[in-house]
Amino acid sequence: MTIAARKNSHIEVCLREDVRSGVTNGFERYRLIHNALPEADFAGFPIETVFLNKKISAPLLISSMTGGTEFGERINRNLIEAAAALNLPFAIGSQRVYLTGSALADFPKLRKIAGNIPLLANLGAVQLNYGFTREHYLWAVEMLEADALILHLNPLQELIQSGGNTDFSGLLNKIEGLCAGFPVPVIAKEVGWGISAELAKKLTDAGVSMIDVAGAGGTSWSRVESLASGDPSIRKLAEPFADWGIPTAECIRSIHEAHPEIRLIASGGILNGVEAAKAILLGAEMAGMAARFLSAAAEGTAETVCEELRFVMEQYKIARFLSSGIERAETGKRV
Repeated sequence: MTIAARKNSHIEVCLREDVRSGVTNGFERYRLIHNALPEADFAGFPIETVFLNKKISAPLLISSMTGGTEFGERINRNLIEAAAALNLPFAIGSQRVYLTGSALADFPKLRKIAGNIPLLANLGAVQLNYGFTREHYLWAVEMLEADALILHLNPLQELIQSGGNTDFSGLLNKIEGLCAGFPVPVIAKEVGWGISAELAKKLTDAGVSMIDVAGAGGTSWSRVESLASGDPSIRKLAEPFADWGIPTAECIRSIHEAHPEIRLIASGGILNGVEAAKAILLGAEMAGMAARFLSAAAEGTAETVCEELRFVMEQYKIARFLSSGIERAETGKRV
């Protein structure tokens, strides 16, 4: 199966099948502390922030989904038009398909559509062991006129995937070499199983600017790969990994607690503005969401995506307006 065909299969599976992780994202273990007297005017309550040196409407990121096929480009166009309309950042899916010659002939001018919002390019770290050089990663940034590069980490997905790239040896040193003098910030991102505090420290010591934990609790790419393959043996192989990974909330809490200087993006199963608020109060700078918008982008229009985004932004604003902090749900201990 070509990369492009696999991408289309991934989209169809995510739209039609239950591909959720066997564990929750962990945010149910935390509770926002209600403030009955906010002492502020909600109409003017600020949720704007700065991300990648650009002012955005809220600390919400449309996370990486897809690209490189006609179906994927329609999804991306709807997502990026919505992001531009609401002044929110957008991260594209892996651009490897564009570098293999199996993508659409003409890469859409997403920067022209995006205007001045932050755009994030995206390539896998493991490709450094499969012939990709610094020039490939530079090209991924240049083709998008991106403000940052996502370097995604997906070992479990590659191990489950038929013909996956499974040589992850020596990558930390290669990541350090890539980050040295790279023209835009590099963001290390998992794809749905989380990043530990120990690894987050190693990655930032290697020169990574931010960590997108992409924890467990959202889309399980082992499930996606097993369903997309149509191969019973791959399904059998993937089955025990349904509940694999570190829940998103625990990634954020543990990294921020051990290394408060590390800049964090929370993603992985975040579905509403209340969970986004919890992520920010646990220590993240941004909350990334993908699955929440996939159906709207695939089956609707940019305005359909905008409607979903507006709900999330309003939920986030209400949650922040009404909360004085965050505590553990079981113990009531403030975090």
